[in-house]
Amino acid sequence: MRLDTQIIPKKDSFKYLGSVIQGSGDIDDDVTHRIGVAWMKWRNASGVLCDKKIPPRLKGKFYRVVVRPALLYGAECWPVKNSHVQKMQVAEMRMLRWMCGHTRRDKIRNEVIREKVGVASVVDKLREARLRWFGHMKRRCEDAPVRRQDLAQLHITEDMTLDRKEWRSRIKVEAPTVTRK
Repeated sequence: MRLDTQIIPKKDSFKYLGSVIQGSGDIDDDVTHRIGVAWMKWRNASGVLCDKKIPPRLKGKFYRVVVRPALLYGAECWPVKNSHVQKMQVAEMRMLRWMCGHTRRDKIRNEVIREKVGVASVVDKLREARLRWFGHMKRRCEDAPVRRQDLAQLHITEDMTLDRKEWRSRIKVEAPTVTRK
């Protein structure tokens, strides 16, 4: 491509508003970038997240406010594949385990770690983001994209988007609650 006298080389991908856009339409580079950005945020906050004096629930709240938004930025529009979700789950669980002072060798189930810090699964949060975006789109125009399996999994229909309060309550993912014995 030429702009006046300058030749502009063709690129396979470029960064736009914090997202990596690939010419092929894939999101592999963007998912990898988002995971890297989340780790950067996690490292910057590691003084809080790794402090043994801070309660796990407070660490979880801090994680949800600081790290997770960096991980999921732009995810509501991703044509996500299982491999992308798996990468994000692995990264998130490594962070959460580290926050709790555990490793995989401790053989503590992911659900137990999530419950301890009060953080919902990244899979559920991805679905929530997609459906929130879908609700916006559905209220705006008739030709909005949606992943039908997300609707089916939560037993919701497109016409439910018209009642914003009900829609939000149906798609909202809550963190696991602590069960005391």
